[in-house]
Amino acid sequence: MLYDQNCIFCNPDKDENQNIVFENDTCYFLQHNHQQDVLEGCGVIVPKQHRQHTFELTKEEWNDTYYLLQKAKDYLNKEYTPDGYTLGWNVGEASNQSILHSHFHVIPRYNDEPLAGKGLRHWLKQPANKRKKSTKQL
Repeated sequence: MLYDQNCIFCNPDKDENQNIVFENDTCYFLQHNHQQDVLEGCGVIVPKQHRQHTFELTKEEWNDTYYLLQKAKDYLNKEYTPDGYTLGWNVGEASNQSILHSHFHVIPRYNDEPLAGKGLRHWLKQPANKRKKSTKQL
């Protein structure tokens, strides 16, 4: 089994503020008490084995992620009644992956948020994010 003793997602029970809401054979759906202050209801789906990047997930982990996503949606709809969701993975430093264990963000969104209507594309498509033309030869 791939495991990192210092990884918070390999050891979800070692953080008293991290809650295993659901799990199946290969994945957890986790919520963290300190993340609920702004992103109410948010959580992550993580493989139990240490997979640094999403591209390393097995077919079984993909299927189990799908299963937990559907279960999390039902739970979040009942507990928080969001108006929408933002879902996603960050892979690598350029994408702001701060924990090097693959984790799928499940973020409930609400019409009364100050940034309602602003999803991933809003932040990424800001003019300040435009790359300078590459000097590499094709």
